[in-house]
Amino acid sequence: MRFMAGESKQGIRAGAVVMASAAAVAATVWGVATLVEPGKAATQQNVSRSTDPAGGAGSQPQGIPEGIAHGSEAGENAVNITIDDGPDPRWTPKVLEVLQRHDVKATFCMVGPQAKAHPGLVKKVVAAGHRLCDHTMDHDTAMDKKSVAYQERQILDAKELIEEAAGSGAKVEYYRAPGGAFTPDSRRIAAAHGMRPLGWNVDTKDFGKPGTAAVVDAVKREIGNGPTVLFHDGGGNRAQTVDALDQVLDWLKEQGRPTGFPVRTTP
Repeated sequence: MRFMAGESKQGIRAGAVVMASAAAVAATVWGVATLVEPGKAATQQNVSRSTDPAGGAGSQPQGIPEGIAHGSEAGENAVNITIDDGPDPRWTPKVLEVLQRHDVKATFCMVGPQAKAHPGLVKKVVAAGHRLCDHTMDHDTAMDKKSVAYQERQILDAKELIEEAAGSGAKVEYYRAPGGAFTPDSRRIAAAHGMRPLGWNVDTKDFGKPGTAAVVDAVKREIGNGPTVLFHDGGGNRAQTVDALDQVLDWLKEQGRPTGFPVRTTP
């Protein structure tokens, strides 16, 4: 940066303070935003690694904002259970059994080819009153580094396959970027097609199979971060997830915490 001749050192220091303050505010607004797919690499917290710190909420058809969803339709004390990477013929039915036993509804973030391969499971999810979420075609955690055309294909092709598998006019209501790799473009594409971008606040780390107790402890430790909890029904043996989900739902009931769906529109 060039300064005009005669500009004081005090002025330079003042400008630096203003810039540092602005950066601090932006960091506070966005929170911790360095994410990778659970179990794939480094530590993951909160919602996304979008390069757009504003998380802009644009005016979209059907009133769906572009901003990543925070909050639950069931109120401030509610918790959103979300299930990723399925459907899986072995583990999705077991997850559904646990949810039914606790009378809890969840949001299932499905991979397009998995939905196509197991349409009966998609129909069971919908019939049980759960909601559908688009988790792309190939679960590419580097989507944020790809072209807009690539992102659009990944999102819209998966949406089509999931809705075809669901049948009966069921709609995909959310979009979750693999590994939190949201971009302003991917959020815009999702919102323009009626899907609210959906992140997470509690990473259970269940993907890495750390043990049932560790998964449960992660929920108890991180639930203060926000309402949306990440579990998996795909990607391998999910026995720990099933057991941990059962225990977490018992604990939430003891804590007086209801469950609900993530918000879709702006109040």
